[in-house]
Amino acid sequence: MEIIETTLKDAYLIKPQVFQDERGFFMETYSEKDFKTAGIDANFVQDNHAMSVTKGVLRGLHFQLPGYTQAKLVRVTKGAVYDVIVDLRKDSQTYGKWEAFELTAKNFWMLFVPRGFAHGYCTLEDYTEFQYKCDNFYAPTQDSGLRWNDPDLKIYWPIENPILSEKDQKQQFFKDFNSPF
Repeated sequence: MEIIETTLKDAYLIKPQVFQDERGFFMETYSEKDFKTAGIDANFVQDNHAMSVTKGVLRGLHFQLPGYTQAKLVRVTKGAVYDVIVDLRKDSQTYGKWEAFELTAKNFWMLFVPRGFAHGYCTLEDYTEFQYKCDNFYAPTQDSGLRWNDPDLKIYWPIENPILSEKDQKQQFFKDFNSPF
């Protein structure tokens, strides 16, 4: 397993070692030992699985507020996504910065998203399946987010008119966000 630092402090791209032959493949998707060696300390308590029927579904940018923050280990098991993370930790050198990765079922890459980050993704293929581990339970009353197309963040998305939930259409702007992280 190769654990690579991203440009955003404490976020990592994980490239697992995949063993493939005519029967299929095998890979280790998580190793507490390897993560701790890389400086990642997360005790995962919840697994989630989302499926998006069409290309162009955009979910995010989501995060949970302090007391309920979550680190996530995300991956695609079918299809492909354009995955975006934003550092919301006000004392971080990379506060307000974003980075994006293409995670696919074919490249097997995973992304570790630390606590205090917003996270979102856009599907690049129909019937995309996205799975992630969280180190804290979902708390609906502490759920929050930012606009996917925030003019101050200037995130590049590979789509102009994404399919959004009602909730994601009404998320706050970054300029109105007072970071509690």
